[in-house]
Amino acid sequence: MENLKRSLQNFAAARDWESSHNPKNLVMALSVEVAELTEIFQWKTQQESMEVDAATREHIAQEIGDAMLYLTMLADKFDLDPLVCATEKMKLNAVKYPAHS
Repeated sequence: MENLKRSLQNFAAARDWESSHNPKNLVMALSVEVAELTEIFQWKTQQESMEVDAATREHIAQEIGDAMLYLTMLADKFDLDPLVCATEKMKLNAVKYPAHS
């Protein structure tokens, strides 16, 4: 995560994009990327959504990548590690939604 975060910081700095990368804009951009991911599956049946061709799989990968980049930049603004956030959230979910024995 640290390498990705540094790469994103350097990428934005090289293009003088830092001023645009505020939390509001990053959340809005993230929502657009998630919407683009959603669009891939819109109107597909459950079965069709499970059986995609290579081009669609690549498109899914691109949109997941975009979403991950924006999510990482947003987390960085608050000095958060997305992997730590996800791990902690899973712990809370395990308490909130206990497995049935």
